[in-house]
This record gives sequence, C-alpha cells and structure tokens, in this order.
Amino acid sequence: MSCIVIAEDRCKGCELCTMVCPQGDLVQMADHFNVKGYRPSAFVDPNGKCTGCTLCATMCPDMVITVYRTVRKKRDVVEAKPAGGRIEP
Repeated sequence: MSCIVIAEDRCKGCELCTMVCPQGDLVQMADHFNVKGYRPSAFVDPNGKCTGCTLCATMCPDMVITVYRTVRKKRDVVEAKPAGGRIEP
C-alpha cells in the first residue's frame, strides 16, 4: 500500500492535487485551516487504494507532497521461445 504525506503548514489549498488522482477522491480538502489561514489538502485512503503514481506530487506547485511507494516483488521473467521451431536469420 502506497501513501502520500502532505506538509499541511506549507499547503495553500489550491486543490490541484485533488483533481488529478486517478483513484478518485483520495486527496480531499481538510476541514481545518493551517497556520497561514489556508485549507490544506488531506490524504484520505481507508481502503489502501493509493498506487503511488505521483500525479498529485507532480501537480503540486509548492512541492508539499511526498509519495511513499510500496516495494513490489519482481516477477520471474520467462524466456520467450518461438512457437513453431527455429527462427530463420
């Protein structure tokens, strides 16, 4: 399960990150204000749907989003063999 961390004290609440999440509404606007008087973004992912795609972090103009990706196991690669015999040069 991947997740993001938003530096709420630096977020200006522009809502750009809320519009680009391909998983839906994982990034929402908080119901409180930060020290600068803005409503920051908040990460809400109770079901672990975040894929760590980094679209929210890429879109953020103030670079306040850090993405933590889950390390996935590599799959075994099987060599491809021709289906009908030998390959002609």
